Amino acid sequence: MSPVADHDPRNAGASFAGALRARRLARGLTQDELAARAGLGVRTLRELERGRVARPQRTTLSLLADALSLTGPDREAFLDSAANRPALSDPRPANTRYLDTAGRMVRGRGALRREQPAPPERRPTPSGTARTALPLPTTPRLIGRDADVAELLTLYSTQLTQPAGDVVALIGMAGVGKSALAHAVAHSAVAAGWTAVSVTVMNISQTTDIFSAVAAVFGVARADELSQTQEPVLLVVDGVDRAPRAAIEAITWLRARAPAVRMLVTSRRPLAGELPGVVDWQVQPLEVPAGRRLDAGSLRRVPAVALFVERLRAVRREPARDEELPTIAELVRRLDGLPLAIELAAARGRVLELVELLSRYQHRILDLAATDPPGRRLRDVVADSYQLLAGHEQAALRRLSTFRGKWSVELAELLLDGVVDDVEAVLDRLVGLGLVSVRGPGDMRFRLLDVVFDFAAERCADAGELRAARLRHAEVVMRTATRVSAELTGPGSAAATLRLDYLNGDIRTALRYTAVREPEIALRIAGAIPRWCRLRGRDVEGYRLLRRLLDDRRTQTCDPAIRAWAQVGAAMLATAHGRGAQELCATEAALLVLVERGDVTGELTARALLAGIWQALGGSDEAHRHNEAALGLAVRTGRGREIAVTQNNLSWHDVLVGDLGMAARRLEGAGRRAAEARDARLCALTEANLAEVARLDGRFGTAIALARRAATVIAEVGDPSHRVRVLGTLGQAFAETGQPGEASAVLAELAAVPGSAGTVALINGYLALARGARPAAAKAFESAANLLAGRDDIRDVLEALVGLVVSADPPARSRALEDLAGLRERGRIRLLPREHRLLAPLADAELADFGGTDEDPLGALSRRPT
Repeated sequence: MSPVADHDPRNAGASFAGALRARRLARGLTQDELAARAGLGVRTLRELERGRVARPQRTTLSLLADALSLTGPDREAFLDSAANRPALSDPRPANTRYLDTAGRMVRGRGALRREQPAPPERRPTPSGTARTALPLPTTPRLIGRDADVAELLTLYSTQLTQPAGDVVALIGMAGVGKSALAHAVAHSAVAAGWTAVSVTVMNISQTTDIFSAVAAVFGVARADELSQTQEPVLLVVDGVDRAPRAAIEAITWLRARAPAVRMLVTSRRPLAGELPGVVDWQVQPLEVPAGRRLDAGSLRRVPAVALFVERLRAVRREPARDEELPTIAELVRRLDGLPLAIELAAARGRVLELVELLSRYQHRILDLAATDPPGRRLRDVVADSYQLLAGHEQAALRRLSTFRGKWSVELAELLLDGVVDDVEAVLDRLVGLGLVSVRGPGDMRFRLLDVVFDFAAERCADAGELRAARLRHAEVVMRTATRVSAELTGPGSAAATLRLDYLNGDIRTALRYTAVREPEIALRIAGAIPRWCRLRGRDVEGYRLLRRLLDDRRTQTCDPAIRAWAQVGAAMLATAHGRGAQELCATEAALLVLVERGDVTGELTARALLAGIWQALGGSDEAHRHNEAALGLAVRTGRGREIAVTQNNLSWHDVLVGDLGMAARRLEGAGRRAAEARDARLCALTEANLAEVARLDGRFGTAIALARRAATVIAEVGDPSHRVRVLGTLGQAFAETGQPGEASAVLAELAAVPGSAGTVALINGYLALARGARPAAAKAFESAANLLAGRDDIRDVLEALVGLVVSADPPARSRALEDLAGLRERGRIRLLPREHRLLAPLADAELADFGGTDEDPLGALSRRPT
């Protein structure tokens, strides 16, 4: 196929016919479309482009200029081109315009030319005529793409030194801003002193049409004359995917015959597999505000927000106010930073307030459309990319719409099993088309853009696949959550926690769906994630769900082992917020099932929980029994980490009987085993327990050092309940050693942690006692005793009662002494030396009822019950 323009070479580029055709092709318009815009007949336009109209009427020219959106010097050059005046003393036509090195247009000769910068040196074409390149299309100011423009400009600059530069293809879904970015790069190239031109490929374009357009924008008669070009120039070919075969054929020919022409092309689909040597350059949506709260100045600098604000200013008299920026941030987040969607939404600001805009379109963004006819919707734009997919690729995209958050190749393979054979190839295709976004490190880096998600979900429902897809998604989530949750203990706990964080949206979606339709699957999912819920402070939410599922009559016939694990999970979450006693009997029954099934992990977990519940209730013997049984099982099965866990738990029995030395030795051994297991969280918990033992022993400096280190690690891994305990140790140590400033800082940190009210009251009691404010101390200690009752450790309640006895007035003190005696008897607790020292100043008369003597002023209170 010959690359020759299909119009008269004598008029190409210089004649009005050539200029008209070049302008139309550069704007990507068909003859029918341009005629309709100008209000002319198609036949008239054809005659004009064929050069059969010698002198077009001025009115016709004005209509065409309006239809081509020509303004300023561009409009004048177009109108003047109809005069077709012959050259006089200057070989250039007097009214022809040229691009100077800054991309500005200048007249051919005369006074006006002297007032403008001089045009660049022209190279004669083989025919000896002057060559004039057409100016680039005028585009709105590009926002948020400075780094992209700089990178592409550097890439182009590098290519200038090569014998033949590679073609760079800007790829991505419709509306992401490929054309705008390409033309911004071209304008920057012109501003840097280079030559750049642009052509647009249309759906009906043939190879000869593209050659003709290229020749026209370069100002030559035939495309093969570009082989004479010596200086590198940049050619933008916009919309290759509209007529891919013709465009690729033309680009291939140009690369072979015009090596000085560097090409920057745009396409919705990758070209690397179709055009040898092409560099696919993915155009991503604009950056949106991160989840953290930003001030007004920072929000305005976020590219997606900046684009919305500027486009809103074009349709509204007043600029966006600072108080409106959070609404704009939420809106552009929902629009996923897609420039076209942002511009369509901003255009609605002419009639809608921003709050109305967010409310109206937040959940139906696909309905956004241009305000002028024909007003294509965002749905139609996404459909354009969807239609580029093969049938099995469309089916895969529909199924992937069930994922709510980020996902991995592995998860996609599980979800698409039986739908497609080569998942990697399908993902490559979806990523190449910009339908799937790839962001962040690690394997959990894939997600659908929100507009694509909404579109694919609609298509999934229309195809009748939604129920099966959601069920398959729930099964994948169940299998993944069960496997990952098993890694929440040990060296991989941090990575497992992060993976479940990524799956958070999918876990919630799967639970909402299956809790109604498939409660057994919901029970298995909910029963797998209690430890993660506890680490992330979602114990109340998780407990309520598990309790509802366990009580659901449809789950009564489930495998007893599944129900037993779910019950253990419910007990774990109930214990975290002080309701472990409610789950005691059901968890004892679940333990029997797990023992019968030989589930070692389940038995160890259940016994540890039951020991904690009994300890909070004062059942020290039962707690000790479960801990000893767990230790024996861990030793028999060679589970070093579980040995460390049970040694931690047994140390609190040593504290109850007053043997702090044994507790410290046991914890030191547990710490060594935790280190061998490379479990950072367990090491930190062991160190936190050592800090508490040191505080109870009066070694406050050691306690503060240990607690500080442990608090740092526990804050990083999560686990709010243990964070409360270690911060409580730290705050009480500061308060008891006369460091109110440091204690107040701990209180401020505790205020942000749920379930800390009892510990906060205990620290406040010690602070008030240290400054001699006994009424305030008594009130704080009484509040602490009430708040801590029935929670993790009965000894916390005893410590609060001791503080109340020391600070209360005689009537309240008498009641507190009675409560203290009863608690000691029920929990078999021995008072520690520090508590003896606190109670010693009390008058003998106040302790008479408790058998006090001069040698033992506390009487029965200091003797361990039998």
